[in-house]
Amino acid sequence: MGPAQRIAGGVSSLRARRRRRSEDRFAERFATQFAQQWSQVRADRRASEPPEIQAGASNFNRAQVPWGVDVAAAWSWRFLVMVGAGYVLLWLLARFAVVTIPLVVALLIAALASPLVDLGDRVGLNRKLSSLLVVIGGLALVSLLLTFVGTQVARGASELADQVVIGLGEIRTWLREGPLNASDSQINEYIAATQDLVTSGNDEVVARVTEVGTTIGHIVAGFFIVLFATYFFLADGARIWAWLVRLFPRAARMRTNTSGQVAWKSLTQFVRATVLVALVDAAGIMIVAAILDVPFVTAIGVLVFLGAFIPMIGATLSGSVAVLVALVEHGWIVALLMVAGVILVQQIEAHVLQPFLLGRFVSVHPLGVIVAIGCGVLVAGIAGALIAVPLVAALNAVAQHLSDYPGGSEESGTEVVQVAEGAAGS
Repeated sequence: MGPAQRIAGGVSSLRARRRRRSEDRFAERFATQFAQQWSQVRADRRASEPPEIQAGASNFNRAQVPWGVDVAAAWSWRFLVMVGAGYVLLWLLARFAVVTIPLVVALLIAALASPLVDLGDRVGLNRKLSSLLVVIGGLALVSLLLTFVGTQVARGASELADQVVIGLGEIRTWLREGPLNASDSQINEYIAATQDLVTSGNDEVVARVTEVGTTIGHIVAGFFIVLFATYFFLADGARIWAWLVRLFPRAARMRTNTSGQVAWKSLTQFVRATVLVALVDAAGIMIVAAILDVPFVTAIGVLVFLGAFIPMIGATLSGSVAVLVALVEHGWIVALLMVAGVILVQQIEAHVLQPFLLGRFVSVHPLGVIVAIGCGVLVAGIAGALIAVPLVAALNAVAQHLSDYPGGSEESGTEVVQVAEGAAGS
Protein backbone atom coordinates (compact mmCIF):
# COMPACT_ATOMS: atom_id res chain seq x y z
CA MET A 1 0.00 0.00 0.00
CA GLY A 2 1.31 3.31 -1.08
CA PRO A 3 1.52 6.50 0.93
CA ALA A 4 -1.51 8.01 -0.80
CA GLN A 5 -3.67 5.09 0.13
CA ARG A 6 -2.50 5.19 3.72
CA ILE A 7 -3.40 8.88 3.98
CA ALA A 8 -6.83 8.30 2.47
CA GLY A 9 -7.52 5.45 4.92
CA GLY A 10 -6.52 7.64 7.88
CA VAL A 11 -8.80 10.44 6.77
CA SER A 12 -11.76 8.09 6.34
CA SER A 13 -11.22 6.55 9.76
CA LEU A 14 -10.99 10.00 11.33
CA ARG A 15 -14.27 10.96 9.72
CA ALA A 16 -15.87 7.76 10.94
CA ARG A 17 -14.80 8.47 14.51
CA ARG A 18 -16.15 12.01 14.34
CA ARG A 19 -19.47 10.73 12.97
CA ARG A 20 -19.76 8.19 15.82
CA ARG A 21 -18.99 10.88 18.38
CA SER A 22 -21.69 13.16 16.99
CA GLU A 23 -24.16 10.30 17.00
CA ASP A 24 -23.28 9.51 20.62
CA ARG A 25 -23.78 13.17 21.61
CA PHE A 26 -27.16 13.23 19.88
CA ALA A 27 -28.25 10.04 21.63
CA GLU A 28 -27.15 11.45 24.97
CA ARG A 29 -29.01 14.73 24.41
CA PHE A 30 -32.11 12.83 23.33
CA ALA A 31 -32.02 10.59 26.39
CA THR A 32 -31.60 13.57 28.68
CA GLN A 33 -34.47 15.50 27.12
CA PHE A 34 -36.68 12.42 27.18
CA ALA A 35 -35.96 11.84 30.88
CA GLN A 36 -36.74 15.47 31.70
CA GLN A 37 -39.99 15.39 29.79
CA TRP A 38 -41.00 12.12 31.41
CA SER A 39 -40.26 13.51 34.85
CA GLN A 40 -42.36 16.59 34.10
CA VAL A 41 -45.25 14.41 32.97
CA ARG A 42 -45.10 12.35 36.14
CA ALA A 43 -44.93 15.50 38.29
CA ASP A 44 -48.01 16.94 36.58
CA ARG A 45 -49.85 13.65 37.07
CA ARG A 46 -49.02 13.54 40.78
CA ALA A 47 -50.15 17.14 41.29
CA SER A 48 -53.72 16.13 40.43
CA GLU A 49 -53.75 13.30 42.99
CA PRO A 50 -54.37 13.79 46.81
CA PRO A 51 -51.16 14.28 48.82
CA GLU A 52 -49.76 11.41 50.74
CA ILE A 53 -49.89 11.48 54.61
CA GLN A 54 -46.52 10.84 56.11
CA ALA A 55 -46.34 9.69 59.77
CA GLY A 56 -43.45 10.36 62.06
CA ALA A 57 -42.32 11.51 65.51
CA SER A 58 -44.18 14.45 67.08
CA ASN A 59 -42.48 17.80 66.97
CA PHE A 60 -44.58 19.25 69.87
CA ASN A 61 -42.53 20.96 72.58
CA ARG A 62 -43.74 22.17 76.00
CA ALA A 63 -44.03 25.91 76.37
CA GLN A 64 -40.79 27.25 77.74
CA VAL A 65 -41.74 29.30 80.86
CA PRO A 66 -39.52 30.30 83.79
CA TRP A 67 -39.28 27.71 86.54
CA GLY A 68 -40.67 30.09 89.16
CA VAL A 69 -43.75 30.85 87.05
CA ASP A 70 -44.36 27.14 86.52
CA VAL A 71 -44.16 26.41 90.25
CA ALA A 72 -46.36 29.41 91.12
CA ALA A 73 -49.01 28.28 88.63
CA ALA A 74 -48.98 24.75 90.06
CA TRP A 75 -49.39 26.06 93.61
CA SER A 76 -52.09 28.51 92.53
CA TRP A 77 -54.48 26.05 90.93
CA ARG A 78 -54.01 23.58 93.78
CA PHE A 79 -54.67 26.37 96.28
CA LEU A 80 -57.85 27.34 94.44
CA VAL A 81 -59.05 23.74 94.47
CA MET A 82 -58.39 23.43 98.20
CA VAL A 83 -60.15 26.74 98.94
CA GLY A 84 -63.13 25.66 96.86
CA ALA A 85 -63.31 22.31 98.64
CA GLY A 86 -63.07 24.04 102.02
CA TYR A 87 -65.83 26.46 101.08
CA VAL A 88 -68.12 23.62 100.00
CA LEU A 89 -67.37 21.77 103.25
CA LEU A 90 -68.15 24.84 105.37
CA TRP A 91 -71.34 25.43 103.40
CA LEU A 92 -72.48 21.87 104.04
CA LEU A 93 -71.66 22.14 107.75
CA ALA A 94 -73.57 25.44 107.98
CA ARG A 95 -76.46 23.99 105.98
CA PHE A 96 -76.81 21.17 108.50
CA ALA A 97 -75.78 23.20 111.55
CA VAL A 98 -78.75 21.87 113.51
CA VAL A 99 -77.01 18.48 113.45
CA THR A 100 -73.31 19.29 113.13
CA ILE A 101 -73.05 21.74 116.05
CA PRO A 102 -74.74 19.38 118.57
CA LEU A 103 -72.45 16.57 117.37
CA VAL A 104 -69.35 18.70 117.97
CA VAL A 105 -70.63 19.74 121.41
CA ALA A 106 -71.30 16.08 122.22
CA LEU A 107 -67.76 15.23 121.11
CA LEU A 108 -66.33 17.87 123.49
CA ILE A 109 -68.47 16.57 126.35
CA ALA A 110 -67.38 13.02 125.58
CA ALA A 111 -63.73 14.11 125.66
CA LEU A 112 -64.34 15.62 129.12
CA ALA A 113 -66.28 12.67 130.52
CA SER A 114 -64.29 9.81 128.97
CA PRO A 115 -61.99 9.43 132.03
CA LEU A 116 -65.03 8.69 134.19
CA VAL A 117 -66.18 5.98 131.78
CA ASP A 118 -62.66 4.54 131.68
CA LEU A 119 -62.69 4.49 135.49
CA GLY A 120 -65.92 2.49 135.33
CA ASP A 121 -64.21 0.00 133.01
CA ARG A 122 -61.32 -0.41 135.44
CA VAL A 123 -63.64 -1.19 138.36
CA GLY A 124 -65.51 -3.80 136.29
CA LEU A 125 -68.60 -1.80 135.37
CA ASN A 126 -70.18 -2.34 131.95
CA ARG A 127 -69.13 0.44 129.56
CA LYS A 128 -72.64 1.13 128.29
CA LEU A 129 -74.00 1.31 131.82
CA SER A 130 -71.20 3.60 132.99
CA SER A 131 -71.75 5.83 129.93
CA LEU A 132 -75.44 6.09 130.75
CA LEU A 133 -74.69 6.96 134.37
CA VAL A 134 -72.18 9.64 133.33
CA VAL A 135 -74.66 11.25 130.91
CA ILE A 136 -77.48 11.24 133.44
CA GLY A 137 -75.18 12.52 136.20
CA GLY A 138 -73.85 15.33 134.02
CA LEU A 139 -77.36 16.36 133.00
CA ALA A 140 -78.46 16.37 136.62
CA LEU A 141 -75.44 18.45 137.67
CA VAL A 142 -76.02 21.11 135.04
CA SER A 143 -79.74 21.20 135.86
CA LEU A 144 -78.97 21.68 139.55
CA LEU A 145 -76.54 24.51 138.81
CA LEU A 146 -79.02 26.34 136.57
CA THR A 147 -81.84 25.78 139.07
CA PHE A 148 -79.67 27.18 141.83
CA VAL A 149 -78.88 30.27 139.77
CA GLY A 150 -82.55 30.78 138.94
CA THR A 151 -83.56 30.34 142.58
CA GLN A 152 -80.96 32.84 143.78
CA VAL A 153 -82.04 35.40 141.21
CA ALA A 154 -85.74 34.84 141.93
CA ARG A 155 -85.25 35.37 145.66
CA GLY A 156 -83.58 38.71 145.19
CA ALA A 157 -85.55 39.82 142.15
CA SER A 158 -87.83 42.21 144.03
CA GLU A 159 -84.93 43.76 145.94
CA LEU A 160 -82.92 43.99 142.74
CA ALA A 161 -85.82 45.68 140.97
CA ASP A 162 -86.00 48.30 143.72
CA GLN A 163 -82.29 48.86 143.36
CA VAL A 164 -82.70 49.27 139.60
CA VAL A 165 -85.30 52.01 140.17
CA ILE A 166 -82.97 53.75 142.62
CA GLY A 167 -80.07 53.38 140.21
CA LEU A 168 -82.08 54.92 137.37
CA GLY A 169 -82.95 57.84 139.65
CA GLU A 170 -79.27 58.31 140.42
CA ILE A 171 -78.48 58.27 136.71
CA ARG A 172 -81.16 60.92 136.13
CA THR A 173 -79.70 63.09 138.90
CA TRP A 174 -76.19 62.64 137.48
CA LEU A 175 -77.36 63.70 134.02
CA ARG A 176 -78.98 66.83 135.48
CA GLU A 177 -76.27 67.86 137.95
CA GLY A 178 -73.21 66.25 136.39
CA PRO A 179 -70.86 67.50 133.67
CA LEU A 180 -73.51 67.06 130.97
CA ASN A 181 -75.83 69.55 132.75
CA ALA A 182 -78.84 68.18 130.88
CA SER A 183 -82.25 69.73 131.46
CA ASP A 184 -85.39 67.78 132.33
CA SER A 185 -86.74 68.28 128.80
CA GLN A 186 -83.57 66.81 127.29
CA ILE A 187 -83.70 63.87 129.65
CA ASN A 188 -87.34 63.29 128.78
CA GLU A 189 -86.45 63.42 125.08
CA TYR A 190 -83.75 60.80 125.62
CA ILE A 191 -86.20 58.60 127.50
CA ALA A 192 -88.88 59.08 124.80
CA ALA A 193 -86.37 58.22 122.08
CA THR A 194 -85.41 55.07 123.95
CA GLN A 195 -89.08 54.12 124.37
CA ASP A 196 -89.71 54.72 120.67
CA LEU A 197 -86.75 52.50 119.82
CA VAL A 198 -88.08 49.72 122.01
CA THR A 199 -91.63 50.17 120.68
CA SER A 200 -90.51 50.14 117.06
CA GLY A 201 -88.53 47.03 117.79
CA ASN A 202 -91.63 45.31 119.18
CA ASP A 203 -93.22 45.20 115.73
CA GLU A 204 -90.18 43.43 114.38
CA VAL A 205 -90.18 41.06 117.32
CA VAL A 206 -93.83 40.21 116.73
CA ALA A 207 -93.10 39.65 113.05
CA ARG A 208 -90.43 37.13 113.98
CA VAL A 209 -92.52 35.00 116.32
CA THR A 210 -92.42 32.16 113.81
CA GLU A 211 -88.64 32.38 113.55
CA VAL A 212 -88.34 32.32 117.34
CA GLY A 213 -90.53 29.22 117.45
CA THR A 214 -88.35 27.55 114.83
CA THR A 215 -85.22 28.44 116.79
CA ILE A 216 -86.69 26.97 119.96
CA GLY A 217 -87.48 23.81 118.03
CA HIS A 218 -83.90 23.64 116.80
CA ILE A 219 -82.60 24.12 120.34
CA VAL A 220 -84.77 21.30 121.65
CA ALA A 221 -83.71 19.01 118.80
CA GLY A 222 -80.06 19.92 119.35
CA PHE A 223 -80.39 19.18 123.07
CA PHE A 224 -81.58 15.64 122.44
CA ILE A 225 -78.94 15.14 119.73
CA VAL A 226 -76.27 16.15 122.25
CA LEU A 227 -77.62 13.69 124.81
CA PHE A 228 -77.83 10.69 122.50
CA ALA A 229 -74.59 11.49 120.65
CA THR A 230 -72.68 11.89 123.93
CA TYR A 231 -73.91 8.51 125.13
CA PHE A 232 -72.97 6.72 121.93
CA PHE A 233 -69.58 8.47 121.72
CA LEU A 234 -68.80 7.27 125.24
CA ALA A 235 -70.27 3.78 124.89
CA ASP A 236 -69.35 2.87 121.27
CA GLY A 237 -66.63 5.37 120.40
CA ALA A 238 -64.13 2.63 119.47
CA ARG A 239 -66.61 0.91 117.13
CA ILE A 240 -67.56 4.20 115.45
CA TRP A 241 -63.91 5.12 114.90
CA ALA A 242 -63.10 1.65 113.54
CA TRP A 243 -65.92 2.00 111.03
CA LEU A 244 -64.61 5.40 109.92
CA VAL A 245 -61.07 4.05 109.53
CA ARG A 246 -62.30 1.29 107.23
CA LEU A 247 -63.64 3.91 104.81
CA PHE A 248 -60.07 4.98 103.96
CA PRO A 249 -57.78 3.14 101.53
CA ARG A 250 -55.73 0.37 103.10
CA ALA A 251 -52.45 2.21 102.61
CA ALA A 252 -53.77 5.23 104.56
CA ARG A 253 -55.52 3.45 107.42
CA MET A 254 -52.56 3.38 109.79
CA ARG A 255 -51.94 7.10 109.41
CA THR A 256 -55.66 7.79 109.80
CA ASN A 257 -55.86 5.68 112.93
CA THR A 258 -52.81 7.23 114.61
CA SER A 259 -53.87 10.75 113.56
CA GLY A 260 -57.28 10.21 115.13
CA GLN A 261 -55.70 9.03 118.36
CA VAL A 262 -53.43 12.09 118.46
CA ALA A 263 -56.37 14.42 117.74
CA TRP A 264 -58.49 12.79 120.47
CA LYS A 265 -55.66 13.14 123.00
CA SER A 266 -55.21 16.81 122.10
CA LEU A 267 -58.97 17.41 122.34
CA THR A 268 -59.14 15.72 125.74
CA GLN A 269 -56.26 17.82 127.08
CA PHE A 270 -57.84 21.00 125.75
CA VAL A 271 -61.18 20.30 127.44
CA ARG A 272 -59.49 19.51 130.75
CA ALA A 273 -57.42 22.69 130.55
CA THR A 274 -60.57 24.69 129.76
CA VAL A 275 -62.32 23.25 132.84
CA LEU A 276 -59.39 24.27 135.06
CA VAL A 277 -59.38 27.77 133.57
CA ALA A 278 -63.15 28.06 134.10
CA LEU A 279 -62.82 27.00 137.74
CA VAL A 280 -60.08 29.56 138.39
CA ASP A 281 -62.09 32.33 136.67
CA ALA A 282 -65.22 31.51 138.65
CA ALA A 283 -63.33 31.32 141.95
CA GLY A 284 -61.47 34.59 141.33
CA ILE A 285 -64.56 36.59 140.39
CA MET A 286 -66.52 35.09 143.30
CA ILE A 287 -63.78 36.16 145.72
CA VAL A 288 -63.78 39.72 144.36
CA ALA A 289 -67.60 39.88 144.50
CA ALA A 290 -67.63 38.56 148.07
CA ILE A 291 -65.05 41.14 149.18
CA LEU A 292 -67.14 43.95 147.63
CA ASP A 293 -70.34 42.52 149.20
CA VAL A 294 -72.01 42.04 145.80
CA PRO A 295 -75.19 39.92 146.02
CA PHE A 296 -75.70 36.60 144.17
CA VAL A 297 -72.03 35.64 144.58
CA THR A 298 -72.60 31.91 144.02
CA ALA A 299 -74.91 32.50 141.06
CA ILE A 300 -72.33 34.81 139.49
CA GLY A 301 -69.66 32.14 139.99
CA VAL A 302 -71.81 29.51 138.24
CA LEU A 303 -72.45 31.84 135.29
CA VAL A 304 -68.73 32.64 135.01
CA PHE A 305 -67.87 28.94 135.11
CA LEU A 306 -70.33 28.07 132.35
CA GLY A 307 -69.38 31.11 130.26
CA ALA A 308 -65.66 30.41 130.50
CA PHE A 309 -66.06 27.50 128.07
CA ILE A 310 -66.22 30.16 125.35
CA PRO A 311 -62.48 30.89 125.01
CA MET A 312 -61.02 34.34 125.73
CA ILE A 313 -64.34 36.24 125.88
CA GLY A 314 -66.77 33.97 127.76
CA ALA A 315 -65.54 34.76 131.27
CA THR A 316 -65.44 38.48 130.47
CA LEU A 317 -69.03 38.51 129.23
CA SER A 318 -70.28 36.55 132.21
CA GLY A 319 -68.16 38.71 134.56
CA SER A 320 -69.95 41.78 133.24
CA VAL A 321 -73.07 40.45 135.01
CA ALA A 322 -71.25 40.90 138.31
CA VAL A 323 -70.35 44.47 137.30
CA LEU A 324 -73.99 45.29 136.52
CA VAL A 325 -75.18 43.82 139.81
CA ALA A 326 -72.52 45.82 141.69
CA LEU A 327 -73.59 48.97 139.83
CA VAL A 328 -77.22 48.50 140.74
CA GLU A 329 -76.55 47.44 144.33
CA HIS A 330 -73.71 49.74 145.42
CA GLY A 331 -73.20 52.42 142.77
CA TRP A 332 -70.39 53.52 140.49
CA ILE A 333 -67.43 53.16 142.84
CA VAL A 334 -68.08 49.51 143.70
CA ALA A 335 -68.88 48.81 140.03
CA LEU A 336 -65.50 50.23 139.00
CA LEU A 337 -63.79 48.11 141.66
CA MET A 338 -65.64 45.07 140.32
CA VAL A 339 -64.45 45.92 136.80
CA ALA A 340 -60.88 46.09 138.12
CA GLY A 341 -61.34 42.69 139.79
CA VAL A 342 -62.67 41.11 136.58
CA ILE A 343 -59.77 42.57 134.60
CA LEU A 344 -57.28 41.26 137.19
CA VAL A 345 -58.73 37.75 136.94
CA GLN A 346 -58.64 37.94 133.15
CA GLN A 347 -54.99 39.06 133.21
CA ILE A 348 -54.07 36.13 135.43
CA GLU A 349 -55.87 33.82 133.03
CA ALA A 350 -54.29 35.34 129.91
CA HIS A 351 -50.69 35.57 131.21
CA VAL A 352 -50.50 32.60 133.58
CA LEU A 353 -53.18 29.98 132.98
CA GLN A 354 -53.55 30.15 129.20
CA PRO A 355 -49.80 29.98 128.39
CA PHE A 356 -49.16 27.33 131.04
CA LEU A 357 -52.14 25.06 130.44
CA LEU A 358 -53.00 25.50 126.77
CA GLY A 359 -49.39 26.06 125.75
CA ARG A 360 -48.21 23.04 127.74
CA PHE A 361 -51.04 20.59 127.03
CA VAL A 362 -52.21 21.68 123.57
CA SER A 363 -49.15 23.55 122.13
CA VAL A 364 -51.16 26.36 120.53
CA HIS A 365 -49.71 29.88 120.57
CA PRO A 366 -51.95 32.59 122.10
CA LEU A 367 -51.92 34.45 118.77
CA GLY A 368 -53.20 31.30 117.10
CA VAL A 369 -55.97 31.11 119.71
CA ILE A 370 -57.04 34.71 119.01
CA VAL A 371 -56.99 34.23 115.22
CA ALA A 372 -58.93 30.97 115.52
CA ILE A 373 -61.59 32.61 117.69
CA GLY A 374 -61.94 35.53 115.25
CA CYS A 375 -62.33 33.22 112.27
CA GLY A 376 -64.79 31.05 114.20
CA VAL A 377 -66.94 34.07 115.10
CA LEU A 378 -66.98 35.22 111.46
CA VAL A 379 -67.94 31.78 110.18
CA ALA A 380 -70.41 30.51 112.79
CA GLY A 381 -70.85 33.12 115.55
CA ILE A 382 -70.68 31.96 119.17
CA ALA A 383 -70.73 28.31 118.13
CA GLY A 384 -67.75 28.96 115.90
CA ALA A 385 -65.84 30.59 118.78
CA LEU A 386 -66.56 27.54 120.91
CA ILE A 387 -65.40 25.06 118.27
CA ALA A 388 -62.51 26.98 116.67
CA VAL A 389 -59.83 26.55 119.35
CA PRO A 390 -60.23 22.78 119.93
CA LEU A 391 -60.37 22.29 116.15
CA VAL A 392 -57.12 24.22 115.66
CA ALA A 393 -55.52 22.31 118.54
CA ALA A 394 -56.48 18.96 117.01
CA LEU A 395 -55.32 19.98 113.52
CA ASN A 396 -52.02 21.26 114.92
CA ALA A 397 -51.40 17.98 116.74
CA VAL A 398 -52.26 15.93 113.65
CA ALA A 399 -50.00 18.06 111.43
CA GLN A 400 -47.07 17.62 113.80
CA HIS A 401 -47.76 13.90 114.00
CA LEU A 402 -47.88 13.43 110.21
CA SER A 403 -44.72 15.49 109.71
CA ASP A 404 -42.86 13.08 112.01
CA TYR A 405 -44.57 9.95 110.64
CA PRO A 406 -42.01 7.43 109.27
CA GLY A 407 -44.16 6.39 106.31
CA GLY A 408 -46.77 3.82 105.42
CA SER A 409 -46.68 0.44 103.72
CA GLU A 410 -48.90 -2.48 102.95
CA GLU A 411 -47.88 -4.07 106.26
CA SER A 412 -49.04 -1.00 108.16
CA GLY A 413 -52.35 -1.16 106.31
CA THR A 414 -52.78 -4.77 107.40
CA GLU A 415 -51.90 -3.80 110.95
CA VAL A 416 -54.51 -1.04 111.13
CA VAL A 417 -57.18 -3.43 109.87
CA GLN A 418 -56.37 -5.68 112.80
CA VAL A 419 -56.45 -2.68 115.15
CA ALA A 420 -59.83 -1.57 113.82
CA GLU A 421 -61.26 -5.06 114.02
CA GLY A 422 -60.01 -5.42 117.59
CA ALA A 423 -61.59 -2.09 118.52
CA ALA A 424 -64.86 -3.11 116.93
CA GLY A 425 -64.91 -6.34 118.88
CA SER A 426 -64.30 -4.69 122.24
